Amino acid sequence: MYKRRNILPVLFMCLFISSCGYKFAGTGSLPKGIKSIYINMLENASSETGIENVITNDLIYEFTRINKNLVTNPGNADAELSGKISEVSTNTVSHVNSYTTQERRVRVNVKIRLSSKGGNVIWGPNDISGSETFDVQQGDKHRTDQNRKEAIKTLSKRLAEKIYNRMTENF
Repeated sequence: MYKRRNILPVLFMCLFISSCGYKFAGTGSLPKGIKSIYINMLENASSETGIENVITNDLIYEFTRINKNLVTNPGNADAELSGKISEVSTNTVSHVNSYTTQERRVRVNVKIRLSSKGGNVIWGPNDISGSETFDVQQGDKHRTDQNRKEAIKTLSKRLAEKIYNRMTENF
């Protein structure tokens, strides 16, 4: 009898969640019935060398991980994902004292759009941005630069997930 009382609330929640149309982020389909997509190399309008490769590769990974409709030839695609990294900035988050930085934050802004074969924009939010903090190693500029690069890699993965999820959320 005790087990039966525990199962009923769980069954009720499962029934409720499935009946209200709830689904996990990014599990929807591409907009406007798009079946195949080509991801173009992002432009880099920032001073951060090579960041366009990192973010583009993470976008490709995210789309191939979840959606198997990624093509390598733009002529075979229903739509093309392209964009520009408009800004990469770094600012101080916390100090050890008034002259010494302990932690910094790197912020990346990306303008992205999904266009049909005819060039019409199907989907394109104004900007998608994200930030990640990293430690500043006093007296070790090389280690601080490494921490910043690791923060950019982490941020890039999250930006790719955010772009995919926003594009496929069919609410």
